[in-house]
Amino acid sequence: MISARHVSRWAGLAALTALGCGGHPTPAPVPAQAPTAAATGPAVSAANLKTRLYIYSDDSMMGRRAGTEGDVKATSYIADQVRQMGLVPAGDSGTYLQTIGMVMERIDTSSTLSVDGTDLKAGEDFLFAGGQNVGAFKGGDVVYGGRLGDTSVHLAPDSVKGKVVVVGLPLDAAGHPTLRITGSDIAPFTQANGVALASTLGLLPPQAVAGMMEQERPALDEGDMGGGEAGLAFIVLGDRATELLLGGSVDSASLGSTGKSVTAHVVLDKTPVAFPARNVVAILPGSDPALKGEYVAIGAHNDHIGLTPRPLDHDSVWATNRVIRKGGVEDTPRMPTPEEAARIQALRDSLARVRPDRPDSVNNGADDDGSGTVSVLGIAQTLSAMPVKPKRSILFVWHTGEELGMFGSKWFTDHPTVPRDSIVAQLNIDMIGRGDSADTPGGGPNYLQLIGSRRLSTELGDLVETVNTADHHDFTFDYQFDTNGNPHQYYCRSDHYEYARWGIPIVFFTTGGHPDYHQVTDEPQEIDYPKMARVASLIADIAVHVADLDHRPVVDHPKPDPYGSCVQ
Repeated sequence: MISARHVSRWAGLAALTALGCGGHPTPAPVPAQAPTAAATGPAVSAANLKTRLYIYSDDSMMGRRAGTEGDVKATSYIADQVRQMGLVPAGDSGTYLQTIGMVMERIDTSSTLSVDGTDLKAGEDFLFAGGQNVGAFKGGDVVYGGRLGDTSVHLAPDSVKGKVVVVGLPLDAAGHPTLRITGSDIAPFTQANGVALASTLGLLPPQAVAGMMEQERPALDEGDMGGGEAGLAFIVLGDRATELLLGGSVDSASLGSTGKSVTAHVVLDKTPVAFPARNVVAILPGSDPALKGEYVAIGAHNDHIGLTPRPLDHDSVWATNRVIRKGGVEDTPRMPTPEEAARIQALRDSLARVRPDRPDSVNNGADDDGSGTVSVLGIAQTLSAMPVKPKRSILFVWHTGEELGMFGSKWFTDHPTVPRDSIVAQLNIDMIGRGDSADTPGGGPNYLQLIGSRRLSTELGDLVETVNTADHHDFTFDYQFDTNGNPHQYYCRSDHYEYARWGIPIVFFTTGGHPDYHQVTDEPQEIDYPKMARVASLIADIAVHVADLDHRPVVDHPKPDPYGSCVQ
């Protein structure tokens, strides 16, 4: 969910963090129709969502990582579904598929880093650990950003803009540095030129250092298009490099203190991906001849994070995360207390009584973002069946590569297949299959998080509230993650922002995180299908209301710089 919402967005840190991930007993069948009886808008079928999600998050999809066979199979499935619905293809060359410019990058050993004229040696003093755009990293003035994971204090976004932020590693319960880093740890530094992990190189075994020197990383290659937010580059520092950058050890540095200036020269070797990375794009034409040239966009990301490096014991992951890692990969792993260990073992034993151990290596991504993907399919099917179609056209885009850094949505908004200024709003769906009290504090049947709904258009945000109430969808909206400066930075971490950076009003819908987030346990039997159908029905209803307005949603807030860094 929600791609630096996701640790895997920080692709260059893959060697530093182990992502645990993989089912248990299937619940009873859900009713065929999920929306409440009082709902007056379009109704999406829970039964259809369930059928599609069991297909889409099956092990045969191999975790749907962009640029792999699994995501080719997944995007082919989506294209086949919309073809059967009779939607108009809006991809490349009259097809439903838009191939994005994704490549694999490797940092050449001739790349250099220097501090005030002192050259540092790759593999001994530092490593370019990658990130979303390490090739664009040119360095900058150094500022100390504190220890990762310390949410009590952090630098304001403006104070890190254009700088290299040196940070200490998070500490475990015993006070020792840990290499377990989450997307939320990094989120406060999105406007920096790069993040340097202080005194980290010495903690890595030689084989890890060698692996990072040779590691290939996915990247978006836009040729001469340029622009777009640069993303973060990551550097791993040894003790000598840390002292040169900070003028002392990390323990002696204070938050916000300035260090030296860093210069970098990064040389990249690029090779094509083994399989094409593809968006799926389709249109439901509008019914009003004067308005059908404008679009309400509805989107979700079609990819997930793929396979684990080695199989995990599925039920151990499931039990452990429900006791000590309730945010899934968003929570830093730790050792359980004796009491917690006993609770984990009891859960594990209860599962062992009904089935044998199950090694699992597939991150199925049923909620992230299988739930969004099949919900967009459900919305498309529902709107296609309306006897009178919405006045404006509906543009459906299933974006690839969100988990790698919003690759597909960036590519689509930089290379739109409809005029970009004809898109009047974008509704983004990412992880809408959960959200009960066991998943999220305050969660329940009516719980739904909204992000960005009034950041560009007050009118759009008000319309969402009106539709929810007047058409009796009856959700309770949680706006806490939409506040300015929220450390999770969710507004900047999913596909909607790639539309918002061009001044297109957006709404991001999610039911939030849970213990199976980016784990092998994110499987279809964990999904609340009636609730997911209700959320999808709300979004379908909102889309129709926006499409039928006699004007575009009014943009009454400043538009961001489309080539700048996102700020929440």
